[in-house]
Amino acid sequence: GDNKWTMTMMARDADTGMLKWGYQKTPHDEWDYAGVNVMTLSEQKDKDGKLRKLVTHPDRNGIVYTLDRTDGSLVSADKIDDTVNVWTHVDLKTGIPVRNPEYGTRMDHKATDVCPSAMGYHDQAHDSYDPDRQLF
Repeated sequence: GDNKWTMTMMARDADTGMLKWGYQKTPHDEWDYAGVNVMTLSEQKDKDGKLRKLVTHPDRNGIVYTLDRTDGSLVSADKIDDTVNVWTHVDLKTGIPVRNPEYGTRMDHKATDVCPSAMGYHDQAHDSYDPDRQLF
């Protein structure tokens, strides 16, 4: 199945320790991307001009995720660049990345030129955010 809680960003209530929300980035992570990269917190206006508390995570699976950190709702999920081919896109309603079967791992298919590779796209290098220019 999806191997729930792997490849998942989670938020806990700091006072109670209870889970507030969880978002799984790569259900059934067949490539072993692991998704251990840094998460950057910011406050930015959305397209309607509302100031939101966000968390942004460029993942080893080749997607940059931005979620509302108060409730875990997905704001955006975009490929880091056009070389990422394991996904066609991320369905913003379900939050699930749509797999390209040509680049999947299965016994009856030899996938080549898979991007990201098993090493992942964005690894453990840290990112920064400039709140004045609102740029990463």
